[in-house]
Amino acid sequence: MPFVELDTSLPAERLPPGLAQTLCAAAAEILGKPAERVNVTVRSGLPMVLSGSAEPCAQLAVSSIGVVGTAEQNKAHSARFFDVLTAQLGLGPDRIVIRFYPLEPWQIGKNRTVMTFL
Repeated sequence: MPFVELDTSLPAERLPPGLAQTLCAAAAEILGKPAERVNVTVRSGLPMVLSGSAEPCAQLAVSSIGVVGTAEQNKAHSARFFDVLTAQLGLGPDRIVIRFYPLEPWQIGKNRTVMTFL
């Protein structure tokens, strides 16, 4: 059950229509998870500073069970997420940062229990 959270200083009107759905489909493909399991949040117009600069930027947080736990996995994921984000946001790769968080099944609650028991 991946969680993808995009924070950006870009105003909402500069984001492409359907960005959340595009990120959902991309994350499903990149992480090898069904789109029905992917959760996406997009927050725009945030006051942000990246690498000391307030120029337009974005931060992506990706957390999931079993697919973001190694450097090798995340190197491959990073390249593919950067391709999507630079194309969708019109930002250079130097204005985007991605954080990966591995999760355990007991850390995600769903249907009144945790994923361990589903």
